[in-house]
Amino acid sequence: MAFSADELRVLRRALAIALHPMPLSDEDVQDCLRLAGSVDEAVGEAGRLRAFLLADLARYRAALPGSVTGYLELLQDALAAGYDPRPDDLAALRALRGKPLAAALLERCQILAERSVRARLAGRSAATSAPGPRSRLLALPGGRAADREPDRPKAPAAPAPVPGRSPAPGSRPAPKPSEVFPPRRPSPPPAEEERAAG
Repeated sequence: MAFSADELRVLRRALAIALHPMPLSDEDVQDCLRLAGSVDEAVGEAGRLRAFLLADLARYRAALPGSVTGYLELLQDALAAGYDPRPDDLAALRALRGKPLAAALLERCQILAERSVRARLAGRSAATSAPGPRSRLLALPGGRAADREPDRPKAPAAPAPVPGRSPAPGSRPAPKPSEVFPPRRPSPPPAEEERAAG
């Protein structure tokens, strides 16, 4: 996960505040909430990417032996992302053992599968998957929250648009596909005068 310069500045400030508690300005609170939202969005996107990768891997595995190269590349990517090889993967790699890359991946997958089985027998999870969604951030006792009555947090107000600047990327809804790619309309037939007479 990569952070922009602004996100790193906010993260550094939030960590400093966590280590040395002090009153926060409203702007600092909003920055921290935006950063938490960005991190939540990145975690969700990582989960969607992982699901897509695993579905793609299953499609390539089902299309074997014609999709050997793509399957081996996807399996390497999935293993790098913490994928726990399944019996179907081991069976497919055994069938492809004649290729050097498949043989190396088979050896690696057998080691990972053995670790996974041993861990399951020991009663713990073998591979750590992406963490689940975080709970909402709540204010700690003391600070600004102590002055107010306990109520639902208000939605952050959108900042006033600055003339000359384009709106923030998330401030308007995403366009529909029909707006981006309008339907093709057949061109009208040429007029009688334009037709060539033979």
